[in-house]
Order: sequence, then structure tokens, then C-alpha cells
Amino acid sequence: MNLLIVESPSKAKTIEKYLGAGWRVIASVGHVRDLVPENGSVDTENNFKMKWQIMPGKEKQIKLITDELKKADAVYLASDPDREGEAIAWHLLDILKAKKLLKDKKVYRVAFHEITKKAVQAAIENPREIDTNLVDAYLVRRALDYLIGFGISPLLWRRNLGKSAGRVQSVAVKLVVDREKEIEAFKPVEYWSINAQCKKDKEQIFNAGLVKFNGQKIEKMTVENKSMVDDILNKIGTPEISASVINIERKKTQRKPAAPFTTSTLQQEASRKLYFASKRTMSAAQHLYEQGLITYMRTDATNLNADAVAEIRGFIAREYGEKFVPSAPNIYATKSKNAQEAHEAIRPTHFDAPAKNLTGDEAKLYDLIWKRTIACQMTNAEFDSVAADIETDNQVAVFHAVGTTRTFDGFMKVYTEDKDDDEDKKDAKLPPMNVGDKIAISEIIPEQHFTQAPPRYTEASLVKKLEELGIGRPSTYAAIMSTIVDRAYVEQDKQRRFHPTSGGWVIASYLNKYFTDLVDVNFTAKTEDTLDDVSNGKQDKITALKNFWGPTDAMIDGARGIKTSEIIDEINEFMHHHLFGDTGDTCPECGAKLGIKLSKFGPFIGCEKYPDCKYTKQLNKNDNSAQTTESAVQTSKNDAVELGDGIEFRVGKFGPYVTDGVKNVSAKQYTVETITLEIARELLANANKKAEPIKIGENPTTKKIIYFYPTGRYGAYISSNRVNVSVREQPDLETAIKLINNKAKKQ
Repeated sequence: MNLLIVESPSKAKTIEKYLGAGWRVIASVGHVRDLVPENGSVDTENNFKMKWQIMPGKEKQIKLITDELKKADAVYLASDPDREGEAIAWHLLDILKAKKLLKDKKVYRVAFHEITKKAVQAAIENPREIDTNLVDAYLVRRALDYLIGFGISPLLWRRNLGKSAGRVQSVAVKLVVDREKEIEAFKPVEYWSINAQCKKDKEQIFNAGLVKFNGQKIEKMTVENKSMVDDILNKIGTPEISASVINIERKKTQRKPAAPFTTSTLQQEASRKLYFASKRTMSAAQHLYEQGLITYMRTDATNLNADAVAEIRGFIAREYGEKFVPSAPNIYATKSKNAQEAHEAIRPTHFDAPAKNLTGDEAKLYDLIWKRTIACQMTNAEFDSVAADIETDNQVAVFHAVGTTRTFDGFMKVYTEDKDDDEDKKDAKLPPMNVGDKIAISEIIPEQHFTQAPPRYTEASLVKKLEELGIGRPSTYAAIMSTIVDRAYVEQDKQRRFHPTSGGWVIASYLNKYFTDLVDVNFTAKTEDTLDDVSNGKQDKITALKNFWGPTDAMIDGARGIKTSEIIDEINEFMHHHLFGDTGDTCPECGAKLGIKLSKFGPFIGCEKYPDCKYTKQLNKNDNSAQTTESAVQTSKNDAVELGDGIEFRVGKFGPYVTDGVKNVSAKQYTVETITLEIARELLANANKKAEPIKIGENPTTKKIIYFYPTGRYGAYISSNRVNVSVREQPDLETAIKLINNKAKKQ
């Protein structure tokens, strides 16, 4: 028998059907091992040696794998074809080696980008070794995240500055805050447009914009005020103005189809068209991939394999006709400089028709992917464009009219990218015109405008910005968006645009001052480049870690000695305009100076004369961070992070724990980075619950059953016939028998 290990249970079911008899397919259910959540798990003094442990809750899955491995002749590690997937394969191999279960067994690493019978069989026929460069890149990434978490997060907790900091999430928050600062500092500028309602004979009225007045070129900002408008209108004359066509330009234009989806563009387009959050998009995409309906959904490449292109072109010819098939396949250059070109873009695995029997998010997302993929291999859309210059008979003004007509649908028969929809709305038709034709202007319409502040980021535009800056990778974008919302650093309005919360402002100002490199886009992008260099074997992991950790460690060390009062002064300076604008920072109750205050409930505005003056004010309209009582200013003895449902994660005298206000349960194996509401609930639910024993097997010496007890007064143990032996983890039957019998001899 052959054992094949994948990441997802649903993927395992699909693949097992393809492989048939002689194969057992088991899921690891994601990562199985992580760094021990304690200080020192990455030893910076010993070449960054790392201490690993089986992740809580994964013991059962490891046992299932080891039990099946005992029956197998060979094991195939088939985790996802990316950096994290390679790491999972490496972790599994290391665990199985440590358990000495690979004697006389062949081990293969296989990877496939789509879950089809053909792709799976091809991968099995062409196994490879684990890519140590990819694993090294993962180790660097994980070490950096750990070191930042354990280095900076305690500084935040102790001073009530925030919940966590990270290489990418902190940059994302700073981008949102910086955009808000731009908006707050923006001063709108007035300008006017002047349009003429034109008509040729009895044809439909069309619009033309003023482009020249008294020989002067009129641009967007030329007409600055109402006085200038009145002067122009007076000199042009009264309504029913006669004019003539003085110039005609006719040209044919084409519009190319958009490239097939990468992870980033899929998230952006799903946000625009379907109003999906990034996390929602990736969840639906994951399910589609596991069902064998689309290729791997974490990719930054835009290329398609030749077989897929041939299949798409054949479908287009059958369904829409040969004129919709370009003479040669469309090829798209990948914009990401570090794209994995061996990967494919996200596409359906079959093209004859959209998948049936899908519902909800999966159906909507599949339809989007299917249409985009078909369209990317279709011909260009074609347009006839006509531009006409129309001069008033008094030669005072020239108006410009543009008309566009789509003459051939091309790819737009199937799909139009969201941004193209807006462009289409601007298209207009003009009547047939030639130079010298008379035009009647029935009305001249001036319209006042003001320059607009830059728009706030949506998930789509923030992901696009991070990608443009070279920050983050396909596998991280959804997690980044989710994290900055879950940590309450940003919130979304009804238009789904990000606003920084008071907590977002505070942590951005703190990191901007004391951890400049961490939130510097160039530094962060360079770190991503370094990870890619490690992936490609261009740099070794130790050098990469030393180059990063040296300056970061210095920043952390320097930040430890900064007084809280100094930090608050810096935050006040950074946020002064946001907090007070032009209204001033005077306390309305006592006349003293107002400023930012920090508490376990979050930041708020308070009076410098506290406790004599207890005036407080919320920072953000939707924040619940400001309190009007003395409790807002007092700081809790314990560091606390609200997880939800009244459950908190705290750090007390005896280490981390979770509490629901009634029951306290140790959570020493977790940090603020790894704890979740679900884990906390489980810890609280099991606090007074004795774990059920697990049957290991019969001891042939005594004919008694040996049981494994996961929890006891002194930790895990095995027991049989009143003989107890402490163990670290559940042993196999052979080991358990030896331990019990040896202990029995000594009694």
C-alpha cells in the first residue's frame, strides 16, 4: 500500500477516488508543527536554532498518519505547491524520521497545481526531493515573524499601545493611516467645466466640452471661478449659437482582454464585482480547488499551460465562432518581479461549460474565474472613435466632442473587467459629421467642481497597493486584510473603505517613530526580495536572518528604555491634527491642554489635569475606546486582549491564561499571536473535564489492555493493570508494552 499525505480532508477524498485501490490518502489538516510559543524558541545566539512542537490539537492527526504509515510501503508528501506547502512536507518528514517510522520505506515529494486525475497521476510518476531552498525561505519568514512578535508585542501590551505588530500588517495599517493624513490635510481647489449642448440638423443632441477660448487652450483647472465663467459666457453669446465643424479625426481602436487571474487580481475583482472580502474569496477558491474545479489559487503568475490554452481556443471557436479566436494565443507578462513562472494563473480545470451543482459563493466565484479565463484567449474588442472640433461662428470658442462605437465585441462578448465598465459609461455616439457642417448650440452649461482628496483604500485597492510595492505574497493578502480588521486597527464604512481606528492611529505613530524600518515600505519590500532570494538559492538563511535581525534587535532594545510619557508626547504630535484639527486642544471644562491618553480600554482624549479634571472624549466616531469615568484612565494589572464573547487572554503572575470572568485556565502554550476565540472556548470547556483514555492495545504478558491518558496530575501517562508510566506523547503498542513491563518488574 502507498500512503499519500495532503493538507485538506476534502482534497484527500477527491484524490483517493482518482488513485483507487492500493492507495490511502490522509490530510495533515494544514500545518502540524510550529515554534514553541515561549521566549527563546528562536536562538539568535546559536545560528537561529529553532525549537518546534506538535501544534495543539494535531496529535490525533499525527497518530492517524503514523498508524497508516506502518501499513505502507511508500509515503508521498503531496502538500500544496508553494513555500508553506513545502514547509508542511518538511515538518512531516522530520516528525516521521524522529519517530523512526521510515525504515525500509520510500519517501517521495510530489506537487500538482490542479486536482484532476491526469495531474495527480503525472505528479506521482514524476516525484522530486523536498526543495530545501523553499523550506529555508519558510524558516526565515517564520523566524522573523516570531522574533518581531516576541520582541515588539510585549512592548505594546505593557503600555496599552496595541495587540500586535508584524512585518506586513504594520505596513498595511500605516498605509491606511498615511492615506487618512493626506485626506485630512487636503484642501479642495475650485474649478469649472463648460459644456455645450449641440445638435446637427434633426439629429440627437450631443455634448461637447470647451477646449479653447479667445485662442487660449482651456484645460481642466483653467477656469477657476464663477467670475471667469461669466466672462466666457458673455463673450460666447446668447443661446442658439451658430457653430461649424472645423476638424474631424476618425480612428479605429482596440481593447485587449485582461490577463487571467492571479491571487491578487482575483481578490481585487471579487471585491469589486461580488463585494467579497479577501478572506471570503480565498475560502471559496480553496473549496473550488479541493473539488478539482480550478487550479491552485495562490499564485502570482499569469501564464497558462499549452494544453489549457488549446482547450480554451477550441471552446471559443465552437461556442462563439472562429472570428473570436486570435491567430495566435494571447500571452501575458507577469507584473510581479518575483512571480513563480512555473506556476499557472488561476483557471478552471475544464472549459466546456461552467460547473454545475455549485451554489452560493462558490458558484459566483467560479463563474467569475471561468469567464475571465475564456475571455483572456479571445480577440480584442474593436471601436470606431470620432472626435470633432466645433467653433462658434464668432470664433470666440472651440468645443470638442468625442464619440465611440463598439464595432466588434471580441472578448467583451464574455467578460468585461470592472474598471472597463466605468470607461464604457463614458462612451457616446456622434451623428455623422464632416468639416464645414453647421452645428446649433442650444445651451451652454457651466458646472462647478472641486478637486477631490485621494480615496480611502478598499480591500481591493490596498491589496493592489501592497502588490505594487512588492510587500506580501499571494498566500498572505487575505490574512493581512483579516488581521488588521480583527485587531481593530481599521474599520470599514458602508462603501467598504478602510478608516483607521484610534488604535490604528496609535500603533502607526508608535511604530513610525521607534520602529521606522518595520513600517518602511522599501525595507519591507527588500525583506520580501530577500525571502525570494533564499527561495531561489541566491542567499543562505543564516545570512538573511542576521541581516534582518541585527537592526531590528537594536530597535527593540532602544525602545525598551523609552519612557511612556515620551511615547505619549510623540503620539500626540503625530496625531495632533487628527485629534483637534483647527478647533484647538483646550479642555472645555477647565481650560487645560487636552491630549491622547492610554488605557486597557484603548486610547482616548483626556485632560492633562487628571485626576482633578476627568473630562474625556472619544477619538473615533465608532470607537468604544473612550470612557467618561475614572476607569478609562486606570491601567489593568494584567495585560488583556479581548477575544470575544466576554473571553479574554491575559498574562498574569503565572503566565498566559484565558478567562471568562468566572473561570481562569492556563494557556502557557499560546501567545497573543496564536490564541483564538475557538481555542479559548475549548480550553475553558475542558477545564473541569477529564480527558478520555485512549486504548493502545493488549499487553500479551498480562492479557490486560494498555491505555493512554493525555492529562493527569503530572502530565500524560500510560496505564495497565494498576501500573502507571509517565510519557510525553502517546507511544506505539510495542513501546508501551516495554514501558509497562519494565515498571512492573521494579514494583
